[in-house]
Amino acid sequence: MTSSPHARELLRPGAAAWRDLAPEIVRQRLVIEGIPARPVDDAQIRAYLSALSREVDMVQLMEPVTHRSDLYGWAGWIHWETSGAHFYAWEQPRLFFSVDLYTCKAFDPDVAVAFTADFFAAGTVVAKSF
Repeated sequence: MTSSPHARELLRPGAAAWRDLAPEIVRQRLVIEGIPARPVDDAQIRAYLSALSREVDMVQLMEPVTHRSDLYGWAGWIHWETSGAHFYAWEQPRLFFSVDLYTCKAFDPDVAVAFTADFFAAGTVVAKSF
C-alpha cells in the first residue's frame, strides 16, 4: 500500500502547527481527567453525562449509552445536537476517569471542569482545552 504525499506530510515527526481546514465551523474540544473519590458506576455515568449537558448548555438528543468491559472498565457516550461527549472510568490499576467533549458550539471549559470535579468529588483534576 502506498501513501499519498499528503499523508506522508501528516505523519512527519515535528510537523508544522495544526492547520484549521474549516475555520467557518466552530469546533471546541476539552479533555478532563481525574481521580474520583469512589469507583464510578453505570448510574453515575448516565447521571453525569445528562447533567453535564445542562451545565454546558447542550441539547441532549438521546439518553446516555454505557458499557462495561471486564478488562478496561466503564465507557459512556451522549449525543448532543452539537456533537457529544465520551466518558471512561477505570478501577484498575487505579481509580481514574477521562472525559472527552467535542462540540460545534462554544462552551465555558471552566464550568465543565468545575462541575466534573464536584460531581465525582475528585481531589485531583486536570484539563486541556483545544
